[in-house]
Amino acid sequence: MTIGNLERQAAAKSFAAAAIRDVALTSDGKDRAPAATFDGAGEALRDLRSFGRRRGRKATDRQRMLLETVLPRVAVDPEAVASACAPSAAGVRELAAALGFEVAPRELWLEIGFGGGEHLVAQALACSDIGLIGAEPFEDGVVKVLDAIETEAIANIRVLADDVRPLLRALPAASLSRVFVLFPDPWPKRRHQKRRLIQPDFVELLARVLKPGGEFRFASDIDDYVRTALIAITGNPHFSWVVGRPSDWRTRPEDWPQTRYEQKAYREGRKGYFFRFRRI
Repeated sequence: MTIGNLERQAAAKSFAAAAIRDVALTSDGKDRAPAATFDGAGEALRDLRSFGRRRGRKATDRQRMLLETVLPRVAVDPEAVASACAPSAAGVRELAAALGFEVAPRELWLEIGFGGGEHLVAQALACSDIGLIGAEPFEDGVVKVLDAIETEAIANIRVLADDVRPLLRALPAASLSRVFVLFPDPWPKRRHQKRRLIQPDFVELLARVLKPGGEFRFASDIDDYVRTALIAITGNPHFSWVVGRPSDWRTRPEDWPQTRYEQKAYREGRKGYFFRFRRI
């Protein structure tokens, strides 16, 4: 490891400590519970569901139409990706074809748990030469994105309506340029926190699929989740925190479209925290 990498890791740890202190106080000035630590059990727990229910209200006729006609056109099949990208056949064109893109996009970005799809759709419309994969197991959110794909004639979104982890294992190494995990399910009860998505083993999966120089963006409004996520991410030697001052994690970047979950957090009096990490 170079001196430069060591210096970056030291700086990241310093900023991580500052960020953890930053979110350690509630609005009434009282300390929250101490941050969770990780005991190496992540590998055994890695396939615990990190999401709750899959369906909300009964689907309308239009929603059923979208699921029956649009989803098959844009659906991602992790097994097909794994087969197309086996070591003997791996390549940009093979991966693009396995994901359903007629022309290989300039870059591939992945949003995990896209919720209502506001961020995913905005990025797709703003970056037409980027191929975006959205993973979301909740049917109501999937339908919202399918509706946008249909009404806006969006050609650069593909959808995985399921758990993202099989896809992360199927993708070739260093195949993604950007990954987003924005306001994931917080699992606030202590007994459920092992279901949180951002765990050390999950961060290692992201490190495998991100290109060197690629970016992982994470946001949350839940103080304890921010602390445990920072422990997991800054503890991984493959990521460097892109940060220069506290305002960097307190302010949403301009190219980071707001989601309804972020809006909900502000309405309920919580702050959002925004983090960018570079794959090294």
